[in-house]
Amino acid sequence: MESKGIIRKVSGPLVIASDMYDANMYDVVKVSKYGLIGEIIEMHNDLASIQVYEETSGLGPGEEVISTGAPLSVELGPGLIKSIYDGIQRPLDAIMEKAGTNLQRGVSVPSLNRERKWDFKPVLSPGTKVSGGMILGTVTETDIVEHKIMVPPNIEGELTELNAGSFTVTDCIGKVKDKNGKITELQLMQKWPVRIGRPYKEKLSPDIPLVTGQRVIDTLFPIAKGGVGTVPGPFGSGKTVVQHQLAKWADADIVVYIGCGERGNEMTDVLNEFPEIHDPRTGKTLMERTVLIANTSDMPVAAREASIYTGITIAEYFRDMGYSVVLLADSTSRWAEALREMSGRLEEMPGEEGYPAYLGSRLAGFYERAGRVISIGDDNRIGALSIVGAVSPQGGDISEPVSQATLRIVKVFWNLDSSLAYRRHFPAVNWLKSYSLYLDMMEDYYSQKVSPDWMPLRNRIMVLLQEEAELDEIVKLVGMDALNANDRLKLESARSIREDYLHQDAFHEVDTYTSLAKQCIMMRLVLGYYDMTTKAVENGANLQKLIDIPAREHIGRIKYVPEDKVDAEYKEILKELESQINEVINNSSED
Repeated sequence: MESKGIIRKVSGPLVIASDMYDANMYDVVKVSKYGLIGEIIEMHNDLASIQVYEETSGLGPGEEVISTGAPLSVELGPGLIKSIYDGIQRPLDAIMEKAGTNLQRGVSVPSLNRERKWDFKPVLSPGTKVSGGMILGTVTETDIVEHKIMVPPNIEGELTELNAGSFTVTDCIGKVKDKNGKITELQLMQKWPVRIGRPYKEKLSPDIPLVTGQRVIDTLFPIAKGGVGTVPGPFGSGKTVVQHQLAKWADADIVVYIGCGERGNEMTDVLNEFPEIHDPRTGKTLMERTVLIANTSDMPVAAREASIYTGITIAEYFRDMGYSVVLLADSTSRWAEALREMSGRLEEMPGEEGYPAYLGSRLAGFYERAGRVISIGDDNRIGALSIVGAVSPQGGDISEPVSQATLRIVKVFWNLDSSLAYRRHFPAVNWLKSYSLYLDMMEDYYSQKVSPDWMPLRNRIMVLLQEEAELDEIVKLVGMDALNANDRLKLESARSIREDYLHQDAFHEVDTYTSLAKQCIMMRLVLGYYDMTTKAVENGANLQKLIDIPAREHIGRIKYVPEDKVDAEYKEILKELESQINEVINNSSED
């Protein structure tokens, strides 16, 4: 129901309007003669506080505000993949076609193309009893994404008509009659309010890893399918590269990338690179299974707040089809800044560092929409939505409120360390400060699907890295000579773990991705060297000669060996390692 009001006050992105008796919270409104899009975020009697998603300069009291009577919603249907949207799902390429390169305020363009026709192939026949989530048919959206057209969640009844053929997203493809005899027309497109999570039947335990091919993540701090993680780190520590690697290599069918308040040049890099990136899983470009939401730091600050919800609603829609979806939000710090800005304009009581007191609950509400679920419908299909949010704390100081609120919610923490980045160790994930709370739940998966010794190997690597940190302190105080032979070997083995295993080249054609099977072989080699040399030292072998054996270089270079040749190379290195260590032992006994 439409409601008209009058602007009383303009304060940056906040507009206060009176006479809004019939309006509701979160209704979308059109502000002034420009028709600027806004959303009601607070109501006091007839006074509505409106968050405006476009530039408000030049607006003044007395201008008209019209409520649409509907909440901020996204259009969900064929045409989402390969699209580039702003924070409120306006297609940037369509806006440019209409308004040119000088973007005007109030430009209104439908989110999904209304003229393009899609070939719809029905899988149900008239007379079928349908309910929300059931698949009506399919549309081939890109070469690799089959778009499943579903019954909207709130519709139930008998399917009286369903047609095959070419349709636009607004054409009627069929009709449903409910128990009261009311007929509802079905389209290829459906709308859903962004602030309400889409329904599902059941949330499943996060016990399957989201394989990323990044060794430090998969081995030490894995994230589950349907899990939530965060990547905080200072400028230059590699957040963007980590997120690009996840977009390229994560075991997901669909990628939703939200550039929330990022600098324009960084977002431009993403927009230019993603269509060029070769998708290793499909052989096409990465854009064939990606939705981009571009919301740069020079766009109106309020639109950042909406962009996160726009992205997650699109991601939930693909999850409902039974796909595995990864949502990358870069960065939630800028989103929190938008909350702080609006909270200040509303004159609310500030919390720590000026952020609103409800920062933690808003972040939790966002991350809670992740999960591996059984979708509504009749076929019990399983979909997963995993969220990785980047946090950009000033100077890398994670004691600030956004990082702390995020850490209370997420289960995986990849701490990017500037000191590692300065040493050119990438990914610069600090293995002493990061953690994953999914490890115990995924132990059965690793032992059954990868190898029974996966977790023991992984735990031994962590122990060696922690012991190295303790021994480093001793070395700094009293020097290397104070260490016994066993401790020296621990330091050498830990160095191999760091340099040969955890260090990974994102731009090398082989090293950029490592399967779980190859990771297991690499762990066995590094720890095999440690075990063999420890025994050799006990048998009186010369320590320096053990450290200098040529096989160590081959262990370090196995990460550049293609997957199909790894097994043969592993056996070869193992033989080489044994013979060279035995030779050192024999020579030492002769000496």
